[in-house]
Order: sequence, then structure tokens, then C-alpha cells
Amino acid sequence: MPGRVGVKPRPLGYGIGWRPAIDEVVSSLPGLDFIEVIAEGIDPRRVPDGLMELRAHGVTIIPHGTTLNLGGAGPPDPGRLAHLAAVARALDAPLVSEHVALCRSGDLNSGHLLPVPLTRTSLIVTAENARIARSALPVPLAVENVAPLFGWPDDKMSQARFLAELVERADVDLLLDVANLRTAWINLDHDPISALRDLPLDRVAYVHVAGGELRDGLWHDTHNRPVPDPTLRLLAELTARCDPPGVLLERDRDYPPAAEIADELALIRKTVEEARDSRPATGPGDSRDQRARADGRRRLPTRRPLSRPVPDAVRQRLGHAQHDLLAALVGHGPVPAGFDAHRLAVQTQALAERRARLVSPLLPDVADDLDSDGQADS
Repeated sequence: MPGRVGVKPRPLGYGIGWRPAIDEVVSSLPGLDFIEVIAEGIDPRRVPDGLMELRAHGVTIIPHGTTLNLGGAGPPDPGRLAHLAAVARALDAPLVSEHVALCRSGDLNSGHLLPVPLTRTSLIVTAENARIARSALPVPLAVENVAPLFGWPDDKMSQARFLAELVERADVDLLLDVANLRTAWINLDHDPISALRDLPLDRVAYVHVAGGELRDGLWHDTHNRPVPDPTLRLLAELTARCDPPGVLLERDRDYPPAAEIADELALIRKTVEEARDSRPATGPGDSRDQRARADGRRRLPTRRPLSRPVPDAVRQRLGHAQHDLLAALVGHGPVPAGFDAHRLAVQTQALAERRARLVSPLLPDVADDLDSDGQADS
């Protein structure tokens, strides 16, 4: 089992999400420090040559999971966990990341990352799921905030507060997506500056930035546009409060020429460095990010991780609500009481479009072939 993950992460630098379609572009980018790969699209027994060449040149590779269903009512699937662990070993990764998201309930699969209920019950279940995942992985786990198109009618806390308590309870790190913070602001009125005050910035492993687009009155985190100025300003605000160990650009679909991607990475680097340079000088032990962390600790009392498993009845109650939602989104079921019908209709359409253009194949057959230690059967 990996050691405690709350220690200072090692610097990662600046990176981009690797996709097969831009393999050659990524390998040509100047000053690239690390990349992120979708773990479900990697067979640990046959890692693409392009990734191995990048690794040989000193580029750090982080597996990024998308299907663990950490926010689901059930515990993480052992086969998917074993696959993620095997990919981490194959790539000599320093950590892995996953989303605080709902993907599946019973026989229903959204094919994408949905927001979880921001309630105590959901928090307790998600924290245990994250602890299970962390214990099964050979390296630390960082969890990511998602880009919500809708909220649950019984939400009781902000996304930032939920994440802060989850990180504390599960003893995991945080992959902070500032583009997703902005999405939550536009779609759900979750103030990103308040989020930066509430989040445990000393547990940030690295940061995501990406572009998106406004459709049907909602902001969609499509990753197919340049990072907009408001997201860069939010990145600068984050850097004014802490030193992010790494910043990664996500691009999917509609890839621009290599020169434009290089320019975008250069702009991200410039944004961080200028924000870092503009921080006011402080005395030893009194930096702004240290004060922010101390303030966060005062607002969020430390909680001892739960030692007993979540009762089945609690998981079942959450599971019924999640199944009703997924039935409405992908199973042609009725809109559950309290949900915004327009938002769910927009989410349903977005899920259908995503499934239609899905390029990276998932590898459930690989996961099924892995034994409990994450080693491939010969």
C-alpha cells in the first residue's frame, strides 16, 4: 500500500493530455514535462511506442481513469482497479487520477462523468470508494472535480466543500480542474473564488485547464476550444494562493496545428509564472499559500477516516436514486422529482453525442484478464 499521500507532491511542470490522434504532435512539443493518458485506452501489456519514447525522454506519464465510478453507490470494480494499477506500473507513473463522478448504476452506463449528489450520504459512500481505490493502487490517487450540467435537488453543500471533506476523509490528493470550477460557476452558480478558499490547496497534485462552449444556455466542457481568458484568470488566482505542482492542457477533437497547441501551452506557462512573480513578498513561514492552507484547516475540522464499512442499506438508498437518474438520461425513464427537466434533456443529448463520437476504445477484456495483483495473465 502506498504511503500517505498528503506530502508535498513532486513538481510535474507543464503538460498536455495525450491522445492517439495527436501522438506525433505531442512528441514534437517543446518544453513538455508530463502527459496524461486515458487509462482505459491503454493495454499495459502493449503500451504504444509513442508513449514509451516519451517516457524514455524523461516525460512523466500519469494514467487518468474515467470509469471507476467513485461516486457510484457500489464499491469500485476490482477489474477496473486492477487495470488502472497495471497501467500505472507499466508507465512507471508517480500517481494516478480519477473523477468524483457517477458513471454506472446497475445495468445502466452513462458513458461519461455525471455529478454526484452533494450530500452527507454521498460523501460517506464516495470517501469509502476512494479509500478502496487508493488501497488497491501502487501509487497515490488524486481525485478530480467534474464539469456539471445539472445539480441534484437534495444538494446540501458546495462542490468545493464536498471535495475538501472527501480529500480529508479518504486521504487522497486533488486534481483541480479550474475549467470545471468555471463550469460549475456558470451552470450552478458555485463561486470559484469561494471554492479556492474552501479547497485544500496543499493537497493539489496538479491542475487541468481546457476550453469549452456555451450551448442551450449551459457551458459544456468540450476540450475542443482554446482555454478562454476567464479560465486563465482563474488559474492565475489559484497560483496567487499556491504553487500548482503541474498544469495540464486538455484538448479533444478539432485539434489545431501543432504550433497553436505549443502557443497555448506557452500562454498557460506565462499565466502561471506571471501570477507567481506577482505574489507579494512575505517572511519565512508566512507565504500566502501557507496562510490559505491554515485558513482552510480552521474552517474544516480534521475528521478521522471511517473504520467501518458503509452499511449496505445506505448504499442501496443512494443506488436507487442514482438508477432513477440514469434511467432518465440513458434509459428513457421519467425525470425524477426535483430535477430540472431542461438540464437533464441537455445532458441526455450531450451523452448521446459523446457515445456517437467515442474514439478511444475501452478495454474491459484487458481488465477481466488481470488478476487481483494487477498482473496480466500469460
